[in-house]
Amino acid sequence: MRAPASNLPLVFDDVSLSAGATTILDRICLTIGLGAPTLVLGPNGAGKTSLLRLCMGLLSPTRGVVSWGGRIDGGPERRAILFQKPVMLRRSVAANIAYGLAHAGCPRGLRAQRTEELLDSVGLSALASRPARRLSGGEQQRLALARALARQPEILLLDEPTASLDPAATRFVEEIILATAHSGTKIIMASHDLGQVRRLAGDVVFLVHGRLFEHADASDFFDRPATPQAAAFIRGDLVL
Repeated sequence: MRAPASNLPLVFDDVSLSAGATTILDRICLTIGLGAPTLVLGPNGAGKTSLLRLCMGLLSPTRGVVSWGGRIDGGPERRAILFQKPVMLRRSVAANIAYGLAHAGCPRGLRAQRTEELLDSVGLSALASRPARRLSGGEQQRLALARALARQPEILLLDEPTASLDPAATRFVEEIILATAHSGTKIIMASHDLGQVRRLAGDVVFLVHGRLFEHADASDFFDRPATPQAAAFIRGDLVL
């Protein structure tokens, strides 16, 4: 049986995205490959969410080409995306996972076992029968992560998944993200939290006003920023 085609490297070739007269992303050239999580960083309005939507294939560029493993027409079967505020189906925690498994094509006879495994991986086994909408914010985000992982994605895209969580819930979600990355899934995650980026990132994509200012290893980005804009952002100054 032929191995499924890889989504990596994910390449942006001179990509721009516009809405009417507004330029959201401006001539982005970027290559993301295997390895530790890639964190997309920048101030509000930098274009982080739009970049993730292009990575997923939910948007098409106004200019340029996005490709996955050299292909420009590949479907999203091996990609999954999780937004800041997860949507919970009006059913139990376990049934939310089973729904994700069914849509991922998991055979019916394996769904119960896979549901247990996924719930255990995010620490929600004891809450399997609870209505999903009665979970706390952090629990809902962990459930949404498990449901996304039901797709067994090669690339998992995360849009500020801990922005509304308290520190304890944030750390729990971060542990799941790192475990997922260590298992071989490529994480591409937007964040505005410098501490979080330091904890998670292998490399950093830094955007300002839709332009790519830096793409560097995390240690180089923080210790030796190559642009005044990155240095100002790291200091906590306003970036214009």
